[in-house]
Amino acid sequence: MRELVNLWFAQAGANGAFPLDDRSAVEILNTPRPQLTSPRDRYLYYPGTAGIPEAQAVNIRNRNYIVGAVVDIPGPGASGVLFAQGSHFGGHALYIKDGRLHYVYNFVGMLEQNIVATEDVPTGANLILSASFEKDGEHSPGVSAGMVTLFHGEHEVGEGRIKTQPAAFGLSGTDLTVGRAIANVTDDFPGQRPWAFTGGTIRTVAVDVSGEPYVDLERAAAAMIARE
Repeated sequence: MRELVNLWFAQAGANGAFPLDDRSAVEILNTPRPQLTSPRDRYLYYPGTAGIPEAQAVNIRNRNYIVGAVVDIPGPGASGVLFAQGSHFGGHALYIKDGRLHYVYNFVGMLEQNIVATEDVPTGANLILSASFEKDGEHSPGVSAGMVTLFHGEHEVGEGRIKTQPAAFGLSGTDLTVGRAIANVTDDFPGQRPWAFTGGTIRTVAVDVSGEPYVDLERAAAAMIARE
């Protein structure tokens, strides 16, 4: 038996199998991959540009975040996608429909969680329309739970609880876009593909992820003990 153990370690070393990875599936999926640019607290995106692959876009997993669009809306009738990321199999988006601000989080294609503002979108220049997610726990291991709040400027206009998925929205076709969507994150988008924003002008969309990711200390300790 000792000879077999020694042989196994010799072959593992010769074939680059070390160090052995004893992380759970959730830990592996949540481990950041190398990116072309260093992570930062705020990302700015603009309309009229190509979609940004998820691997190079802002990472909102397991943390608080704010998605805010700066727009000019001269009059009633604005409609369409302000921001979108993901696909029908998982993603999130900020859009205007029937005069109201909407935020949707599609949980792995199984559950569309849609938060709708209680007031019509205002008109004017340099308006800030945003959705803020604040994590306050976990629905299940790795699945964040928290509250989404919608704002017109600093005025709160809606809220609702959601759960978010622990891993990437997908391997392909989940690019981040502004002013349109590549895929139907939700069947509730107004109009026709690509559900482009009309009736106003998007100046920019900012995604803020400042602050430390939420850590469930009890689960982290249990996972550490399990590996001992």
